[in-house]
Amino acid sequence: MCSAQGTKLRRIRAAICRANGRLDFTDVDIEPPRENELLVRMVATGICRTDIDFCADEDGAILGHEGAGVVEQVGTSVRGLRPGDHVLMSYNSCGRCKACEKQEPANCEYFMPLNFGLARLDGTSAYQGNGIQGHFFGQSSFASHTIVNVRNVVRVNRELALEILAPLGCGLQTGAGTVINSLAIERDCGIIILGAGSVGLAAVMAAKVKEAGNVVVVDKKPERLELALALGATEVIDSSAETGSEQLAEVGGSGSANDGFDYAIDSTGDSVLVKRALAQLKPSGRMALLTGGGVDDSRAFGIIQGNAVPQTFIPYLIRLWQNGDFPIEHLVSHYDFSEINRAFADLREGRAIKPVLRFG
Repeated sequence: MCSAQGTKLRRIRAAICRANGRLDFTDVDIEPPRENELLVRMVATGICRTDIDFCADEDGAILGHEGAGVVEQVGTSVRGLRPGDHVLMSYNSCGRCKACEKQEPANCEYFMPLNFGLARLDGTSAYQGNGIQGHFFGQSSFASHTIVNVRNVVRVNRELALEILAPLGCGLQTGAGTVINSLAIERDCGIIILGAGSVGLAAVMAAKVKEAGNVVVVDKKPERLELALALGATEVIDSSAETGSEQLAEVGGSGSANDGFDYAIDSTGDSVLVKRALAQLKPSGRMALLTGGGVDDSRAFGIIQGNAVPQTFIPYLIRLWQNGDFPIEHLVSHYDFSEINRAFADLREGRAIKPVLRFG
C-alpha cells in the first residue's frame, strides 16, 4: 500500500482510544520513519494514569508512553542504533532549545506539543486513517509497531527483560528521579511520600537507595502500605482512617519528633493530604508536586519526569534493578495486549499498581 506521495505504508494493529474511555482495536497504516525516527516493533508497554486521564477526553488517539521493543528500521540520520536493537522509550524533547542544550530535556520549550500534541512538531503525522492520531509522548506504544523519535529511545542489552523494564520510561523514572535528581535528598533525611502507586513506590525504593532516614508513606490501601514497608518505608499511614491526620502529625521527620520533615512528594493530587504534609515540613523543607495543581506555599513546586535525562538515568535504574536495589517486578502485573481494557480497569480501580501489556 502506498500513500499519495508514493511512500510505502506499514499496516499495524493499534488500540484506539474512544471518548467513552474504552479502547478499540483497529488496523492502521503508518509511514516509514523519517530521517530522525525509528520503526519499533513493540514487545511490552506500561500503562500510566496519564493514559487513563487522556483517554477520557480523546477519540481516535493511539496512546501509550512506556514502551519497549525491537528496532526494525532506522532513519537516515540515526546514529548508534540499528535494526535488532532492543530499546526502552521515554518522553520526547526537541534537542534544540536552550533547556535541551543544557541537558535538561524535561524542561524542553516544546515539551507540551511534543508529548501531548498528537502530531510531530511540524504538525504532520505518520499515522494514516480517518481521525487517527498518534505520536503521544513521541511514541504511541499501544500498537504492534510505532514510529518514534530518536530522542525518545534508550538502547538496552538484548538479554534484559523488556516486559519488566518497560515502565521505566515514565512512571518509575518520575518517582525515582524526583528523589534522586529533583530533590537530591541526603542520607538520614526525613521524607513524606503521598501515594503508594507506581510513582510513589518508585520514590520509596529510591529513598532507600539514597539511605534516607524516616520514610513515611501515606495511602488508603492497606496492601500497598504493606508493600511500601517491604520496599523501604519506615512508617506508613492509612489516609482513609479517621486518625490519619493525627498520625501524620505525630511521626518524626529527622532527629526528634519536633524537627519536621526535610522533603515531601505528592503523587495523589489530594489537596487535603498535601496541606497535611506541608504542615509537617521544616521551614526549609521542599515538596515536589507530581500531579499539577497550584499550592500556595513557596516550598511546593512542580516536577516533570523527575528531571531525568532518559539516556543516562534509565541505564542507572537498570543497574540498580540488576543489583536488587530497585525491584520493579514487585509493582508489575502482566496482561496480553488484547486485554488492554481489563488492564485499564484494574489500574483505574486500584487492582493493579503497574499494568504492563505484552505483545504476542
